[in-house]
This record gives sequence, structure tokens and C-alpha cells, in this order.
Amino acid sequence: MKRFERYVLAEIVPLLVGALAAVIVLFVLAALQEVIAPLLAKGARPVLVARLLALNVPEAAARALPIALMFATLLGLSRLSSDSELKAALASGIPATRLFRPVLALGLGVTLLAFAIGEGVLPRTKVEERKVKQQIVFDNPRVIGLGEQGAQGQSLVLRDALNRAISVGGVEAGGQLRGLRIVTMQGGQVPREVITARSGRLKPGSNLLELEGGQRVTYQEGRPVTVLSFERGTLPVQDVQADLDASGKPLKATYLPLRDLLARTTTYRQQGIQAPAEFTALHQKFAEPLAALALAFFAVSLAVFTFQSGRDLGLVWALLLAFAYYATWSVFRIMGENGAIPGAVAAYGPDLIALVAGVVLLRLAGRR
Repeated sequence: MKRFERYVLAEIVPLLVGALAAVIVLFVLAALQEVIAPLLAKGARPVLVARLLALNVPEAAARALPIALMFATLLGLSRLSSDSELKAALASGIPATRLFRPVLALGLGVTLLAFAIGEGVLPRTKVEERKVKQQIVFDNPRVIGLGEQGAQGQSLVLRDALNRAISVGGVEAGGQLRGLRIVTMQGGQVPREVITARSGRLKPGSNLLELEGGQRVTYQEGRPVTVLSFERGTLPVQDVQADLDASGKPLKATYLPLRDLLARTTTYRQQGIQAPAEFTALHQKFAEPLAALALAFFAVSLAVFTFQSGRDLGLVWALLLAFAYYATWSVFRIMGENGAIPGAVAAYGPDLIALVAGVVLLRLAGRR
């Protein structure tokens, strides 16, 4: 790499690191602003909440890398232009198109890094995030807050050592569970056993559910055979399915490993199942990292155009363009997940818009 390319990279890379750190903070705060405060207010341990926060950093990094690269490129090249360094380079015989080499090379590196994070790190962190949420619930069931926010659709479902679902009617103040029901099902038949309990409590520091005021009813051919009542009982619990952010939605398809997502979409396609969220997520696996190259091309094209027209791009314009891309990406993603547009269009649309805008800017600059 020649001296000019190294000089351009030396101007952009520090800005990229700073912009990435700032955008990660914004992404994490935006994703968890409705979760952190309620968890801490309801008594969740700060250490567990901090782990939950840290596990959202890889997703924020994967999303932020392309936007941070565009922001850093616009700001760095604007600085070189305002200090007449680009003019000096052109006067010495270096064409403005030489700016594309270092920036696109950096964009390729950012693309590979974003894909590695999204495919290699993100699926594992999401699995670990669920474990941390389970640990938060086991440590203090009151964080679910069913007694206070049940109308919002929150749910808490436990599973015992026999993989039986334990539904919970609500969570009282202090973590007391009420309206518990454990059902043992037989494939295609009526329940074989039903256990109900007036109340219960997850024992702190263990996976034990202590039941109070319960009844166990066994059935044969749909008729009760035995009815036993008990005052106290203990049930080992091995899993918690709880939605801490009250959204009630399952894990997004984009968090699945590429192999699993590809297998799922292949099955859906063969069976003719309409699953726009899954198909959009499959295309996003590639489109989101490639956004780094598209935005790098757009940023250099805009820098060349503004230099030819005698204008400078400042911090405000860089922020506005970064926000415009994020807003466009969000709108396309939502439309794709809801089936309003094809998944490929939803995923690659923002990248194509950046590429087309860059080509137009270069043609306009070439006419000057």
C-alpha cells in the first residue's frame, strides 16, 4: 500500500473506532432502555443485569460497523478537503479516484468482521443471554411482574425435570407465584396427570420450586383415578421461558446460525409456507455486512463530489446521513418481516440505494 493510501487510512481508522464506540453505546441503550431500569427496580442483581447488557454488545457492533465506517469516512475526507490536503494531492498528480482504494479495502475488512460477528459470535451470545434471563428469574421471580403488568401479555413458563410445562398465573410482591398448573400430556390424548397448587416459590440459589396448597389428579381414559392433596411439595425446575421485555415475541430468526436458518427456509419453501421474517433474515445475513462496502463507496463518491463542487461536509451532515441510512434500513426490514416487500428487496434495498446514489454523485462530479 502506497503512502497516500496509508495516509488516508490513518485519518479514517481512529474516527472509525470512536464512531463505533459511540454507535454501540446508542444501540445498546436503545435496545435495553425499557429493560434495565425495570429489572433493577424490581430487585434484579446488578451483576446479572450488567452481564445482560454486555451480551448485547456483539449485536450492536455488527449493526454499527457499516454506519460507523460511513460516518468516519465522511468526516475524515471532509477534514482532508477542508485543510486543502486533497487539493495538494491532486496538484501532485494523484487522481481523486485513488481515494477508493484504501476506503474500499477498509470496507472489505469491516464487511468480513461484521459477518464474523453476526454469524460466529451473535448466535452464541443470544443463547447465553437467555440463560442469563433464566438466572435473573430464578434469582428473583419478581422481575417478571405478572401481578402488575399481566395485561401487557407477559408470561412465565417453567419446565420441571420431566420436561412438563408449569404455567404460572401470576407473581405477587416478593416473588410469590400463584395459580400454578402442571400437566402431563399424552400424544393425541387427554392429560394423564394434572397438578395444581395455590402458590409456590422458586428457592433462591437453586432450581427448586416449592409448592403450597396443591392437588394431584391422575386420569385414565379421561376419568379421574386418584386425587391427592398436599400442603407442601418440592419440584425440580430445569428451564424458564420468560420474556423480560414484555414483547412476548420469540427469538428473532436473524439470531439463528446460518446453517439452521437456511435449513428452515428451505423447508418452508418446499412446503409453500409464507414466512417473510425468516426469508428476510436469511438475506440480511449477507446484506448487512455488505452494507459496509456499499456505504464506503457512497461516502467516497460524496466526498469527491463535494470536493469538486467546492463544498465541505461537516459533522452535522455526517450524522444526518448516518441517521438516514439507519432509518431506511429499519423501514425496509420491517416491511420485509411483515411481507410487504420480498425479503431480498428488504435486505439489499438500502445497499442498492447507497450504490446508486454513489454512481450518480460520481457522474455529476465528472461533469464539473
